[in-house]
Amino acid sequence: MTGWRGLARGLADELAAEGVLRSPEWRAAVEAIPRHVFVPRFYVQRQDGRWSETSAEDDGWLTAVYRDEPLVTALATTADGDRVTVSSSTKPGLMVRMLEALDVRDEHRVLEIGTGTGYNAALLSHRLGGERVFSVDIGAALVDAARDRLAGLGLAPTLAVAHGAGGLPEHAPFDRIIATCSLRAVPWAWAEQVREGGLVLVDVKPSTHAGNLVLLVRHADRLEGRFLPRWAGFMAMRDADRAPETARVVEDLSTGSRSSTRLEPTPWSSLVPWFLAQARMPGEVAFGYRGATGRGPEWAVFGTPDGSWSAVGTQPDGNGEREVRQGGPVRLWDAVEETHRAWRGFGRPNWDRLGLTVTPDGRHRVWLDEPGNVWVAAETRQQVLPEPHRRAFDYYPRHHHG
Repeated sequence: MTGWRGLARGLADELAAEGVLRSPEWRAAVEAIPRHVFVPRFYVQRQDGRWSETSAEDDGWLTAVYRDEPLVTALATTADGDRVTVSSSTKPGLMVRMLEALDVRDEHRVLEIGTGTGYNAALLSHRLGGERVFSVDIGAALVDAARDRLAGLGLAPTLAVAHGAGGLPEHAPFDRIIATCSLRAVPWAWAEQVREGGLVLVDVKPSTHAGNLVLLVRHADRLEGRFLPRWAGFMAMRDADRAPETARVVEDLSTGSRSSTRLEPTPWSSLVPWFLAQARMPGEVAFGYRGATGRGPEWAVFGTPDGSWSAVGTQPDGNGEREVRQGGPVRLWDAVEETHRAWRGFGRPNWDRLGLTVTPDGRHRVWLDEPGNVWVAAETRQQVLPEPHRRAFDYYPRHHHG
């Protein structure tokens, strides 16, 4: 294969110009590791929902691989016949941004959660040497393919087929843990496998789009740190080596209470309050659309495992109001509205003002500005403490690994 080195240098130049790629060590890795080896084919979903494949035999494949774009690299079929993504090559700019944030040193040992194509393990191995890099993935075929690709480049990190929530205890302790998948909660097993003072970088998302990357420091009794200022998202960690099933939401929208809202029907249009609202949600929120109009779906519908649901009209009336319908034990949209009001009252804080503390009992405590700034909204209990301009909240994920 010819021409890829120039494309890799061009990618490095682009990332450096954006301020993402800062250190010479990571620049050397981006220029030296051939991304195309790890992406022999990729898939693009068309407007009709079908997937098209581009491989090394197709014109434009090589150039596309060296763009700063994520690429879907593996699909699987659910029991319902849907083809869904099970692996991708992360956007290079996001990979590099995470690696820079990881602040590795030459002597560090790093555990990666989510081997995927193996490209990120290759970058780490170029920087640290394969003997200091460890990576796990639940997909056996993914790990086998990654191992072959890495070996073809003379790289030999330790790869294992395992559930990422358990880490890799037989090779602990590590100086850094980096996860390239999202989780509802941070497994305490990771804290037990990273040395005190070490770092854990993970995408915490209790529900779809509801969270962000957080960089946690290992203390004797906790993991604690701040969310990264720029939002990012990964596919959720799988619990089995098969296609994840699509969550279903309520079908009958004729029941429930009626109200209206001025918020967007997709609450992740405002990412921070959508994340904060998870403290009020009775479990992971599933999402879907219902009905049809000449301008698209009629309803954005949400549901949680306890049977709570809400539906928000996608088209506003002349006054900018959208109809809301809600049912079940918890009024989900009311929780979204109330969180928005509180968030606006605190000056619309962005990710750079939020932090997270994780303790061995599974408690996840999100705070604003400083760890002592408390706004508790854990499950059904609420408590507002003094200094309303400085608050945080607790949430206890109803399902977490570790």
